[in-house]
Amino acid sequence: MPTKRPYSSVIVDGVEQAPSRAMLYPVGFKEEDFRKPQIGIASTWSNVTPCNMHINQLADHAASGADEAGGKSVQFNTITVSDGISMGTPGMRYSLVSREVIADSIETVVGAQGFDGFVAIGGCDKNMPACAMAMARLNRPSVFVYGGTIQMGVKRRDIISVFEAVGSRAEGLISAEELKDVEQTAIPGPGSCAGMYTANTMASAIEALGLALPNSSSQEAVSQAKRDESYQAGVAVTRLVEADLKPSDILCRESFENAITLVIALEGSTNAVLHLLAIAHSAGIPLSLDDFSAIGKRVPVLADMRPAGQYAMSELIEIGGIRPLMKILLDEGLLVGDCMTITGHTLAEDLAEVSPYPDSQKIIRSLDNPIKPDSHLVILRGNVAPEGSVAKITGHEGEEFTGTARVFHGEEAGMSAIMDGTVKEGDVVVIRYEGPKGGPGMREMLSPTSALNGRGLAGKVALITDGRFSGGSSGFVVGHVTPEAYEAGPIGLLRDGDKLTINAITKEINVHLNEEELQERRRNWTPPEPYTQRGTLAKYAQLVTSASEGAVTDKYLSN
Repeated sequence: MPTKRPYSSVIVDGVEQAPSRAMLYPVGFKEEDFRKPQIGIASTWSNVTPCNMHINQLADHAASGADEAGGKSVQFNTITVSDGISMGTPGMRYSLVSREVIADSIETVVGAQGFDGFVAIGGCDKNMPACAMAMARLNRPSVFVYGGTIQMGVKRRDIISVFEAVGSRAEGLISAEELKDVEQTAIPGPGSCAGMYTANTMASAIEALGLALPNSSSQEAVSQAKRDESYQAGVAVTRLVEADLKPSDILCRESFENAITLVIALEGSTNAVLHLLAIAHSAGIPLSLDDFSAIGKRVPVLADMRPAGQYAMSELIEIGGIRPLMKILLDEGLLVGDCMTITGHTLAEDLAEVSPYPDSQKIIRSLDNPIKPDSHLVILRGNVAPEGSVAKITGHEGEEFTGTARVFHGEEAGMSAIMDGTVKEGDVVVIRYEGPKGGPGMREMLSPTSALNGRGLAGKVALITDGRFSGGSSGFVVGHVTPEAYEAGPIGLLRDGDKLTINAITKEINVHLNEEELQERRRNWTPPEPYTQRGTLAKYAQLVTSASEGAVTDKYLSN
């Protein structure tokens, strides 16, 4: 039976801690439990969203695993918010903010209660990087569990089908009845969005980091496999406490390179850039936009996954999930195999017995026939984004776009112009004052990009923003433009009619203006009033770093 209790012993041992023990008897502790390692189970359960509606059940399984392995489990909750529900509304400002709130709250509870280890279970986009950030900050034995992907709806629909149907309805391509049918049949039950959107991207990345059990990212939310994995996570973390294997023994420069490599091969979400930068910051490991560029030169896109491709995560699970892909990348020398994982083995050891994909599958391309020979995540710089921006260029859109700026203050104004037909072929839609500080909160532009696609303007219109994109966004889109408009970045100086060029080959984004003109505009620029001057959003705006630094709120502590 595990006996190590490096943190809980301070809380419950000795005469002076009798009040602590007295408080714990009513919540289910027995006298013998005080001699066991305490295992926190951080649950992001909520009926706010389908992504998390089942996680209380997974938390129960994780608690059972910890208890039966000789620990004493204690469940606690943290918040979640739904990107899909709040998308396109003022509420979306809280989405990225919630990542910090969740990480802070897990850190707070685990630190205050003296848990010797913990399991963190996340389902929606922001809970997952938040869980990993808390694991890195606390540096206690811990395991991440992904809540699992959703099954596809009728006619292989998913949430992006609904967003695009809105644009199709505006264009008159479908009827109101057809829109209602899509709306009512796209989401069949629990789980995270079906494609290689941000949730499935980050679940895969966290598994590649070594913080989750093998196959955690490749199970449906409603499957017995996911329930079994949750139980095994409870067992595993109790053993990790005994072995004293912590995130600092697992996370290293090479493990982040592995995560970036897998995200590229899977054609994952641009949000992975933001979140991996933040997790690395929490772990004290230097990581920058340039690392994504360097790795992207040698890693091909192999997965034909939504939104740019055809297949959903549940279909990838049917042929073996991400593990065979990781084995392919390892054998090719694209993954570093000697990185430690929470299994207590190296990544190479974990992958040694993985079977290859069936010959008949069409989801994962071979290395000699990639979808794209290098990364779809393209870091662009230039006089519009001197500190960097992130584009998702899969090749379907082309690799260069020159067009005329159509500038909007905020997402609502841009969305209105797209829906009423103001935006035309050849335009570059500029949606600004949506950055981490200026939004605040860096809203995702899924509604505008989906509306463009639904109106048949994919590849014919580009969109740039100091906000960000959902993993479900596709098209010629560039986000995370820094410096952001609110800090007098060049994106805040653009005007209707300016000529812009986005070039994924030279990795540049430029406005066809000379420096003198930009400086003149900057002298005449005045910042807008802040969105709010009190509460959560105001605090976030004061503390948050730029998107190019991961939009974290605790960097000042290391200065």
